[in-house]
Amino acid sequence: MARNNNDDMLMEDELAAAFLDDSNPAAPATEEPADVVEEAPSDDDGWDNADEFPGQLAVDVYETADKLVVKARTAGISKSDLDVSISDNILTISGVLSGGEDEHTTRWHIQECYWGEFSRTIALPVQVREDENSVKAELKDGVLTITFEKEKVEAPKKIQIQ
Repeated sequence: MARNNNDDMLMEDELAAAFLDDSNPAAPATEEPADVVEEAPSDDDGWDNADEFPGQLAVDVYETADKLVVKARTAGISKSDLDVSISDNILTISGVLSGGEDEHTTRWHIQECYWGEFSRTIALPVQVREDENSVKAELKDGVLTITFEKEKVEAPKKIQIQ
């Protein structure tokens, strides 16, 4: 993961890992055999509101001399299931990834793919133009690419003290 000038700040993934990693580093790791499938937690285990938290969408954000580009892997998602919006330099990408459920399924052996709602909100790192003519969104080969024209920022003007 590339770092920028703010090396002392934790990246979003590092923050999530710091708060979500409840493993004890002193405890030995135990592995279950590959053919063992854990049962889904019941409502009594405090997981009854798990559907309230949509999945996260991984993104890449970079800039060129005059553009800011946001890319997200969205394989298997149609344009009609995506919603992209921007307001006050805050970009939100959300949608639904359907297709993971089969009504005839009697038992899962491995389920690693995320199916359901997802959402990602990003405060863009530079000012961008938000008008329709300055933003381009394209979905191609499972990658959503959103390109913004950067706002022209004038260099600070020196004020003479009298």
